[in-house]
Amino acid sequence: MAQVDQFVSITEAKNKLLDLVRNIKRRHQVVAITRDGVPSAVLLSMEQFEGLTETIEILSDARTRPSLKRSLKQARAGKWVAHNKVFGQDQT
Repeated sequence: MAQVDQFVSITEAKNKLLDLVRNIKRRHQVVAITRDGVPSAVLLSMEQFEGLTETIEILSDARTRPSLKRSLKQARAGKWVAHNKVFGQDQT
């Protein structure tokens, strides 16, 4: 389960929305908005949202998954490839 950094009631969120948004953007926090003590929504930065949706897209692509699994298996085995070998140039 994803980490929630802060839980805020819907009333508190309404009253402090500007401050919540500023803190979320600055600290990259995830805030759960609660209603009657139960988490009902999540507030996160646009950067975090875009990263999450990009990850979902990548993992949803049936053609990408096998390559990703193979890469993760190679990484766990310590089989790294140098940048210049992959891209044909030195990284500067």
